[in-house]
Amino acid sequence: MDRMVEIPDTRAGRGRGTSNGAADGGNVVLGPRDSLNGTLIVEGNVRVLGSVEGEIKASGDIDIDAQATVQARVEGRSVNVRGELTGDVVAYSRFIVGGSGTVTGNVRAPRLQVDDGATVNGSVTMGPAEKQSAASESSG
Repeated sequence: MDRMVEIPDTRAGRGRGTSNGAADGGNVVLGPRDSLNGTLIVEGNVRVLGSVEGEIKASGDIDIDAQATVQARVEGRSVNVRGELTGDVVAYSRFIVGGSGTVTGNVRAPRLQVDDGATVNGSVTMGPAEKQSAASESSG
């Protein structure tokens, strides 16, 4: 049985009064039976419990839960992986891989935490990343 998920606004910056942080935007949750193919741009936080293939950009935090499978480029403030992620990561604040997390791809983040039991396969670059905000993409 197919299940539709309604996402109120995945394009950043349109019709929002204040957008200086993720807490001001929405929260998008892809449930354990949900899947997304394509690009998701969110002014706010994203939590993935299902599967994603493509790209995720968020002004806030991105959480990839233990049962999630993501094959995507991921860009957000803080990125927390406890599931399986294949793709490059840009985290503007910090990147965390929990004990059950597996990351295959290149990572750029100013702060890094890899818990015991987690794996990261790819190059890791520590330092600030140049932010290409979702808001700047939608303005104009």
